Amino acid sequence: MAQLSRRGLLGATAAVGLLGVAACEGGDAGAPPFDPRDWASVRAQFDLDPAVAHLSTFVFAPHPAPVRAAIELHRAGFDRDPIGYLHANEATAEGRVSGAAMRYLGEGADRMAFTDSTTLGLGLLYGGLRLAKGDEVLTTTHDFYATHEALRLRAERDGVTVRQVELYADAAAATADEIVGKLIAAVNPRTRVVALTWVHSSTGARMPIRAIADALAGRDVLLCVDGVHGFGAVDATPASLGCDFLVSGTHKWLHGPRGTGLIWGSTRGWARYTPSIPSFDPRALTGWITAGRVPVPPGPAATPGGYHSFEHRWALAEAFQLHDSIGRDRVAGRIRDLATRLKDGLAGIGGVTLVTPRDPELSAGLVCCAVANLQVDEAVGRLAAAKVVATATPYRTTYLRFGPSIANSEEHVDAAVRAVHGLV
Repeated sequence: MAQLSRRGLLGATAAVGLLGVAACEGGDAGAPPFDPRDWASVRAQFDLDPAVAHLSTFVFAPHPAPVRAAIELHRAGFDRDPIGYLHANEATAEGRVSGAAMRYLGEGADRMAFTDSTTLGLGLLYGGLRLAKGDEVLTTTHDFYATHEALRLRAERDGVTVRQVELYADAAAATADEIVGKLIAAVNPRTRVVALTWVHSSTGARMPIRAIADALAGRDVLLCVDGVHGFGAVDATPASLGCDFLVSGTHKWLHGPRGTGLIWGSTRGWARYTPSIPSFDPRALTGWITAGRVPVPPGPAATPGGYHSFEHRWALAEAFQLHDSIGRDRVAGRIRDLATRLKDGLAGIGGVTLVTPRDPELSAGLVCCAVANLQVDEAVGRLAAAKVVATATPYRTTYLRFGPSIANSEEHVDAAVRAVHGLV
């Protein structure tokens, strides 16, 4: 059966795109030559103010030069001839993104759905899992609003039970055995989903997802993970984690285009999922036009259709390629080294309590601390005045939070330590 593209569905005439996607392989004309082996060269790909230690790029990332160039190239094409550029480049551009993501994740593109953020991905996932009234989702007290709210809305809609468990009382003293033991002890015969976060944005603690997956083996329980603060910061793939779903925005540690994200799912996971938003995959459109049924792989079937900010989504390929060119193991090692340097520095300041585990196996790039007798918002403001950008964790118990990335240097970390020392 012939397949219809979006172009065929809309009956548009053929048009030649203004700019070819292949041109995206070039860099930003204003950026220096890129040497992926040189961390100074990597930092130079970012247009951050060099007078400021930006230790909050994990919240909303700056675009590196190749991503900026790709966005501008696509934007120029759309502005000159929007329909022509879309139809001339859509299949190739989306194929590049899927291929780059597949190479990075080590899994087939048919298992990936593309979204606009972690929050959208979590909402789609927890709203689409096939659960019956009385089935239980087990999550934790440490998870962020997006997970808790997505599950609350699901429970309100159809009677699914949601229960929370505390995995540690003190993040800095937590152990893998403690975390796994408390979680598994809370699983009961009604539990069908375990909803976790890989790296807690509240404390910086990294969950031992592989050990949890192994402990759940043999149970009829899906392991779903908000992976946003590990994705692009930790050298791990879905297969090595052992989860059924991994949801992440790609505009944080990966430094991808703002407004992009993905859902990766296992074969077992997707078999228990029903999409809630129509896909614009050509196979789905073909089935609708011909009143037939054309199978669509689960990832594309779960990707929301409609028109998107294509100049950003299509530039996601360059973000994956940047990390691949540096080496995902080197990226993870760099982030680990900078975070360790920061933790060591903060731990040596009297009046400062380090909240994040010192063990790099139980942490990633996020580093949280408390400053005695100082409100977090005041600390953030005083650090900003000292040209160090930090954030406050948006939880009931709030901490001062940093996140050194590949856009940072040792000097940025040292500047942060000196600035925090000036707070006490």
